[in-house]
Amino acid sequence: MSLLVVGLSHRSAPVSVLERASLSADAQVKLLQDTVAAEPASEAAVLATCNRIELYADVDKFHAGVAELSTLLAQHSGVGLEELTPYLYVHYEDRAVHHLFAVACGLDSMVVGEGQILGQIKDSLARAQELHSAGRLLNDLFQQALRVGKRAHSETGIDRAGQSLVTFGLEQLARGGDVQEWAKGKKALVIGAGSMSSLAAATLARAGVAELVVANRTFDRAERLAQILSEGDDTDVLARAVPMESVPVELTRADVAVSCTGATGLVLTAEAVARAVEGRTPVPPAGGDGPEAPGGTGGAAGPGTRPGAQPATGPGGDEGCPLDLSAVQGTAGFSVLGEAAVAGMAAADLEQHAAWVDNGTAGGGQRAAAPARPGTLDPAADTGAIAALAATVATVGRIPERRRPEPAEEPQRPEPVLFLLDLAMPRDIDAAAHRLAGVRLVDIESLAEASADAPMAADVDQVRRIVSDEVAAFGAALRAAHITPTVVALRTMAADVVASEIARLDGRLPGLDDKHRAEITQTVRRVVDKLLHAPTVRVKQLAAEPGGAGYADALRTLFDLDPETVAAVSRAEDSTTQRDRGPA
Repeated sequence: MSLLVVGLSHRSAPVSVLERASLSADAQVKLLQDTVAAEPASEAAVLATCNRIELYADVDKFHAGVAELSTLLAQHSGVGLEELTPYLYVHYEDRAVHHLFAVACGLDSMVVGEGQILGQIKDSLARAQELHSAGRLLNDLFQQALRVGKRAHSETGIDRAGQSLVTFGLEQLARGGDVQEWAKGKKALVIGAGSMSSLAAATLARAGVAELVVANRTFDRAERLAQILSEGDDTDVLARAVPMESVPVELTRADVAVSCTGATGLVLTAEAVARAVEGRTPVPPAGGDGPEAPGGTGGAAGPGTRPGAQPATGPGGDEGCPLDLSAVQGTAGFSVLGEAAVAGMAAADLEQHAAWVDNGTAGGGQRAAAPARPGTLDPAADTGAIAALAATVATVGRIPERRRPEPAEEPQRPEPVLFLLDLAMPRDIDAAAHRLAGVRLVDIESLAEASADAPMAADVDQVRRIVSDEVAAFGAALRAAHITPTVVALRTMAADVVASEIARLDGRLPGLDDKHRAEITQTVRRVVDKLLHAPTVRVKQLAAEPGGAGYADALRTLFDLDPETVAAVSRAEDSTTQRDRGPA
């Protein structure tokens, strides 16, 4: 049997796919049950967090295992296999061990070094143990991953490389400023009472919020969390619990809201957020001293016009231009007859425009030349400029635009009056809320973008070395354990041979007294033990090395061991291990 992991995370899939593929608690249970019921897998565990979904299994066939695990993930996530497949990754044997150990250390987290993943791995193992889907391999693997993660946090400064997802999210709300300074005196609302919501509530309380309200579907859990926060020695926050029905009202009073629930739909819609901030944001003035819209009276001329002139309106317009110049942005220093008008114009269009200028100025006198004004070109100069441009366009085909209008300034958004942090997957808060004036929303997707450029501490290299060493040690122990049932079966066979020969001796020497029989028995056993000691010790050492899996087969072949006897020993060991080992 071999370890296989199939999964997807924020590194392999966009947040939109992760959101749709997220597994509820019931879906995780059903996935585990179906996985161990499938032919290639004998053990299974699911690690599902806000930014990863991974299925671990002990399989006897690699390709069949990958196909089966991928299909099961697609079925239980609700995302079609064809759509899901491009985002899946596969790790096998030592690479699978390395992956889980790196995850446990926070190296694969959205925020490098965060420690919340250890609790999530522990929960994953406990769920698999409760459903009896974790056998010896996954029990050993997940418990060792927890030890490796704790070692990384205790022996290195990996904690300095990143914060928890909650802290990182709050820093994004504060735009990288000091969270305590930003949170001081604010009123906070936390929706949910699970591990992530509890961490968010505790973080906000320590940051110095003045009031903290906890809302949860199970009111008792919200009340218990509020009591813990109120009675904490390191905080003096005023905390209280409310039912979920009170969230809309509490949102109107809150300055910051954090949501992380297990809901499958939206907890806060954009409409609910809009109602919560209604009347709390300044209304921008309808008028002002700025430029009036084109066609208005007074002020600066609109786009496509010259000072003191009507806009060029195209065919049939006041000025008789054969082209539609309404989109041309007038620029100080150019007239609509000159370079600004023909920038980017095709050759055929340019010829029409040039003919119109020639006919109206130097050619036929159909149009009276306007007197030159400061900052504009006179008609004669326009004619010369267009003639030069016509020569250029004959060569290059089109005149590149030399001057582009300045982009219109977007109206400045008012300062946020409501800060929203959505840590749920799928999301709790409507993404459209970020477009509302007075609202700042940070969710998993924006956190993923922000963390992509986050600096990594030098301690990360040390953690990577720890992971590599632990993977090698785990692989050696696993390979050594793989040969143990064969060694036990060999020693059992040797003991049976000794017992058989002593019984035969009793038949040939019926008068042998007990003292001499015991001495002979002990002597024969010592001989067998000494003969087997060196080979069995050496074979365990060889089996622990990379590529040593074949030694168990060699031992079974050399001593003609019954495969069923070896399997029975292995099943007995697994049964004892499962019975003696409780949740991590």
